[in-house]
Amino acid sequence: MDHISVPVSDVARTKAFYEAILVPLGWSCSGWRAERYVGFKKRGSPALYFGAADRTAQVHLAFKANNEEEVQAFHRAAMDAGGADNGKPGPRPDYGAAYYAAFVVDPDGHNVEAVVGGVG
Repeated sequence: MDHISVPVSDVARTKAFYEAILVPLGWSCSGWRAERYVGFKKRGSPALYFGAADRTAQVHLAFKANNEEEVQAFHRAAMDAGGADNGKPGPRPDYGAAYYAAFVVDPDGHNVEAVVGGVG
């Protein structure tokens, strides 16, 4: 996969939120055109773009973490950046024996996860 695009209602708000929550996971902003789009990149991962849209459909984004501490840092950063808790950091034995994750809801209602020991 090369890239993923997600529709959002406010690109500036999205940029601020995702800069805050993706830094603990090793991502950085790779492109920015105010009011049109913002992009993020992590070496070895597909590019992620958020673009302005009149209508948005909720999606689920799961970001691979290197360890449980990164999952916890992601969750703290999301709470500080105005995200809503959708599952505090912890083991998820129903998803797998080594699955450890946290879930948040971003300002557009997208379910965002950080996971270590996941499926991919």
